[in-house]
Amino acid sequence: MFDSNDMNLFSMNYAVTLSKLLNSLDHDKIAEAAKEILRARDNGKTIFIIGNGGSAATASHFANDLLIGTKSKKKPFKAIALTDNTANITAVGNDFGFECIFSKQLEPLASKGDLLIAFSASGNSESIIEATKVAKMKECTVIGICGFSGGLLKAISDTCIHIETNDKEYGPVEDMHMCLVHIFGNYFREYCQSELAHPSLTNNNQLNLLEIQ
Repeated sequence: MFDSNDMNLFSMNYAVTLSKLLNSLDHDKIAEAAKEILRARDNGKTIFIIGNGGSAATASHFANDLLIGTKSKKKPFKAIALTDNTANITAVGNDFGFECIFSKQLEPLASKGDLLIAFSASGNSESIIEATKVAKMKECTVIGICGFSGGLLKAISDTCIHIETNDKEYGPVEDMHMCLVHIFGNYFREYCQSELAHPSLTNNNQLNLLEIQ
């Protein structure tokens, strides 16, 4: 039962929840997603990233970490967060409906071999699912990063990192999604630095650096 006078207990319980979720991460799926992101980079493909609400901020953050944070000049990550153009989003939302805010952007932008990374706590957001359908139609690879029971996104993604929770608390799921962004961001930054220093040591099909304890 919630006790408004015991912030210490609330804080400790939240930390325990996050600790359990961190320990439940599927590192094989994380490695699989990393391979897809590198494959897109190495083939000169575009990485589109989407999410609603708090997940929109996560998508924007991830695009920044890939595009700028990796400091990769020789082989840049062509990462775009489709959450960041308010003119596009409001025009599509007004003219076609909110469920189309990402799919209508992907229709002219996405090409075969591109990558879509979709963040969704529920895995059932209409705008996310519609974008995924277009990505599939365009023969793009889809990485779903979801929570709760996984929803439809888990079922239709090529690779899915699922933060499974039994409740509808968005905070812990979104915290874990941001942890994943930082895991990927830090890994790719070190990968790119190693790539520059020792070009013969990196292999795009075998991510030897990805050793998450």
